[in-house]
Amino acid sequence: MTSVVEICERAAAAAPQVARLSGRSKDAALSMMADALHEAAPALMEANDADVEAARAAGTGDTILDRLTLTEKRLTSMAEGLRAVAAQPDPVGEITEGWKRPNGLTIEKVRVPLGVIAVIYEARPNVTADVAGLCLKSGNACVLRGSSMALRSNRAIVSVLTEAGRAGGIPVDAVQLIPDADRSSAVELMQAKGLVDLIVPRGGKALIDTIQEHATVPFIIDGDGNCHVYVDRSADLDMATRIVLNAKTQRPSVCNAAETLLVHQEVADKWLPEALSSLAGAGVEVRGDATVRALWPQANEATDEDWATEYLDLTIAVKVVDSIDAAIQHVNRWGTSNAEAIVTADLSAARRFTAEVDSGSIFVNASTRFSDGGEFGYGAEIGISTQKLHARGPMGLRELTTTKYVVWGEGQTRP
Repeated sequence: MTSVVEICERAAAAAPQVARLSGRSKDAALSMMADALHEAAPALMEANDADVEAARAAGTGDTILDRLTLTEKRLTSMAEGLRAVAAQPDPVGEITEGWKRPNGLTIEKVRVPLGVIAVIYEARPNVTADVAGLCLKSGNACVLRGSSMALRSNRAIVSVLTEAGRAGGIPVDAVQLIPDADRSSAVELMQAKGLVDLIVPRGGKALIDTIQEHATVPFIIDGDGNCHVYVDRSADLDMATRIVLNAKTQRPSVCNAAETLLVHQEVADKWLPEALSSLAGAGVEVRGDATVRALWPQANEATDEDWATEYLDLTIAVKVVDSIDAAIQHVNRWGTSNAEAIVTADLSAARRFTAEVDSGSIFVNASTRFSDGGEFGYGAEIGISTQKLHARGPMGLRELTTTKYVVWGEGQTRP
């Protein structure tokens, strides 16, 4: 079996070739990859069916099975994502700033690819196509390390993308898949300094802890999604119901689904019983504080553990707060800087919430489910950064580049 280092070496050798590709060449190749995914749909579904069946036989829970499963709709979305990425402006070569010094030097700040980007991710084979497309469009090679339960699916997807990319002029080693899914291969990838320029871990707390302990390669944390919706005292309550239902139930297994609902005490009596009944009608288990349970006795008791939990399931923690200050304090204590929302008709409350809540994405009168590269117009995302350097929130093409200074002179020397 090819070692992790050998795989990274191949990607590193391909990276300069990818960086030199024209925008037109990259766009044409991505379009060919999208067509190839459509044409290969039966084979991809067959590979994924085998992964899903094996995971189900192993007792895997419904949340992970949902992430693992490729449907026709998800395959179509993967192809459309590649086309959307191709339609984005090419960031490579963009001059972000330029100025002339008194000595005649012209200084330009230019966007360039990072080089080799590695992504470690769990049971979401659609991530394979998203990462490959974003990396290629931004002039980078990529190394993919998915989970063992999605290995058949990932192999099939990479094979289709590589063959279509080769026909479109993409170096054959530009997209690499590590077939060994044990922990040691992940650690080896985290320590491939000099071969990998950036690593993005897309997984749970155990993966994040491992990368923080072992990585020597620079990394960006794609962390937990303990997301909140705060219903302010001035909220349009019908709007609030729609937003909370969507944020919790539209797809509960993903990181931008709402896990906690905060409600101002001035609207709790009027709104909460009906809203919680609507959530329960959608299959959601409600865990509430004492005030919530008094207003809606069907709720189970919420503890501090619930405020800290990313359920990734049809469960929500609910708390009544006496002010926007208390809501902000709660979010900043328990949130994970992924996505937070406020429902309000008060512009000053919205401005306070957006200014004081510490998060990569904050939504005013909209669902947290929009925290997504595709929904932001990026075509796809390589992850959602919950840290502050060098990117934050959904990461698109520009977040996969760095800059260099190009200085033009006419023989100047420094006195």
